[in-house]
Amino acid sequence: MDPLSGFLGSLLWMFFFLYLLMWPQLQYRQLQIVRGRLLERIARKRNSTVITMIHRQESIGFFGIPVYRFISVEDSEEVLRAIRAAPKDKPIDLIIHTPGGLVLAATQIARALKEHPAETRVIVPHYAMSGGTLIALAADKIIMDPNAVLGPVDPQLGQYPAPSILRAVEKKGPEKVDDQTLILADVAEKAIKQVQDFVFYLLKDRYGEEKARELAQILTEGRWTHDYPITVDHARELGLPVETDVPEEVYALMELYKQPVRQRGTVEFMPYPVKQENRK
Repeated sequence: MDPLSGFLGSLLWMFFFLYLLMWPQLQYRQLQIVRGRLLERIARKRNSTVITMIHRQESIGFFGIPVYRFISVEDSEEVLRAIRAAPKDKPIDLIIHTPGGLVLAATQIARALKEHPAETRVIVPHYAMSGGTLIALAADKIIMDPNAVLGPVDPQLGQYPAPSILRAVEKKGPEKVDDQTLILADVAEKAIKQVQDFVFYLLKDRYGEEKARELAQILTEGRWTHDYPITVDHARELGLPVETDVPEEVYALMELYKQPVRQRGTVEFMPYPVKQENRK
């Protein structure tokens, strides 16, 4: 084989391999640019600082392996930094799409949002469960898609809801459970009280102490399963400040967060061809 041809062939394979390595990063960078432009458009339209906390499955990577995300301490660091940088006399729009996450991180974000001097609005295009709901409770307005949902904020200890641990001990009797379960029940009781007190802190200025304590108990006592969907109508019945005018740009933004490639169960749709039907 000609040495030059062999060298060129090796060089070609090297460039091809580098392309495979770099392409996901370039693709992600392009997505970031498009997202940034859309966020800027939303900010100008609403005259606000726009912050996003969107936890979808990111599939961008060399092997397209999905990464499942939840509210983390890293999220709270970023959101708190964004809130500090926001003008004190301008509103904040926080777009949330999350299944929940660490209570510590969610409470940090909620506290910072509550303390912002200007109006704060949490926008929920699909769902903001658990810690996401805790953050939404801190806002002056909760703007939800008509079919979006919130959820209870009862604390979870490992795989078990804290209220369920207490009920199990109550039903069986403290004398019939082991020491580890009793310790877990003690922690569960403390966790529920801590979250109740924080929800009360978030709501007392808006609702008064009596209503705030009532809502804090309802949302933390384990009345429903942890994934129970609190719809727009239900949220309004509870007295939460819910509106449904989600900006169209927010839906466009959600389209820019990739989902993993699925083997089956893919959802597709074709918009109704209005222009073609009306064409003479």
